[in-house]
Amino acid sequence: MGVTIRWLGHASFQIKANEKVVYFDLYRSKKLREKVPDKLEPASVVLVTHSHNDHCFPEAINEVRNEDTIVVAPKDCGDKLDYAFESLKPGEGSTFHDIEVKAVHAYNVKRFRSPGNPFHPKGFGVGYLVKVEGKTIYFAGDTDVIPEMNDLGSIDVALLPCGDTYTMDNKEAAEATKIIKPKAVIPMHTWDRSIDDFKKGIAGTSTKFVSLKEGEEFTIND
Repeated sequence: MGVTIRWLGHASFQIKANEKVVYFDLYRSKKLREKVPDKLEPASVVLVTHSHNDHCFPEAINEVRNEDTIVVAPKDCGDKLDYAFESLKPGEGSTFHDIEVKAVHAYNVKRFRSPGNPFHPKGFGVGYLVKVEGKTIYFAGDTDVIPEMNDLGSIDVALLPCGDTYTMDNKEAAEATKIIKPKAVIPMHTWDRSIDDFKKGIAGTSTKFVSLKEGEEFTIND
């Protein structure tokens, strides 16, 4: 059985493999609920990259959380999450319900609220490497192209932001893809903008470009 990746909109994904269900940055705004109205399956693990509202959204997490669910989030998400959760710093890893999770760096180097004040400073948030059923998924979080992308190892699918403003734009996401060399890449955090330049930017590489609409899924097969 393959590993299925479903885009729930914005930077939110559902990963399913056998009986395991993982969510990345689960966000359920009114607009996204209209596009993906389904009742979501209970979570084995919920991964949160940082505390911004469109990534750490307690209402949505509570809808999929039960007594067995493990939530992993940066410590400052404790201001929003009123229950115990796990936290991993970049470079740290652990196994939750047989799902291997490692936190990696995610930060801005060229996008700033004001001079010297990045939207996502180094150490504020994380990305995640998740290994499930032998497949490795890289969820980049909100990030620019950063040197640490050179050290991620073998990636089956990379989930990369490309909407600009707070993260990489299309051309930078293509640059990141060439650095990471995943077997497949899925755009996210697009702000409903065109992703054509992202696709064009990796033409001729061995990476498969997978464009999903909200609610659509992609299966990693053996």
